[in-house]
Amino acid sequence: MFAGLRRLYDWTLSWAEGRFGPAALGVLAFTESSFFPIPPDPLLMALALGKPRRSFWFATVCTVCSVLGGLLGYLLGLFLWQSLDQFFFAYVPGFTEENFRIVQAKFEQNAFLAIFAAAFTPIPYKVFTVGSGVFQIPLDAFVVASVLGRGLRFYGEAALLWRWGAAAKDFIDRYFNLLTVIFFLLLVLGFWVVGRTL
Repeated sequence: MFAGLRRLYDWTLSWAEGRFGPAALGVLAFTESSFFPIPPDPLLMALALGKPRRSFWFATVCTVCSVLGGLLGYLLGLFLWQSLDQFFFAYVPGFTEENFRIVQAKFEQNAFLAIFAAAFTPIPYKVFTVGSGVFQIPLDAFVVASVLGRGLRFYGEAALLWRWGAAAKDFIDRYFNLLTVIFFLLLVLGFWVVGRTL
């Protein structure tokens, strides 16, 4: 498993050397917010590691495109969900009827906080973007929560890499296997915490 992830990590880093890296980041951030399973964070970090001085520009691209993709998810949920629900439940990771019941319950408790948490943490943001449209969350609340959550997440990552770019890359290279395990543990913990506290 680690060898495959390592190859994916090295391949992702290679985008930082090409002129299409920012465009690929924008496309990935946009699609991940509504249906694509791979988050943009690895590519954002790869680009920022390759060019630390442009870290905040990459974070801007990532944030703007992610929120725009979230708006696509919102519109899909608002206007097309009855036609697309079975496709999403069958083929898009993270979309299940049980997850949608959980999302609805979280929205009834505090929709703004639920969207912000999904935008900021590793839990699937796309389930909440589509769900926001399905359950007709006010658009202004959705946009503000998304901008805050995604912005804090991506600009936070960019700030760390801008400040400690070379050192961060050396650290990741040295402890890649351990960091992979920690990431998956944090992902599981994030689901558990959000499920209990929102």
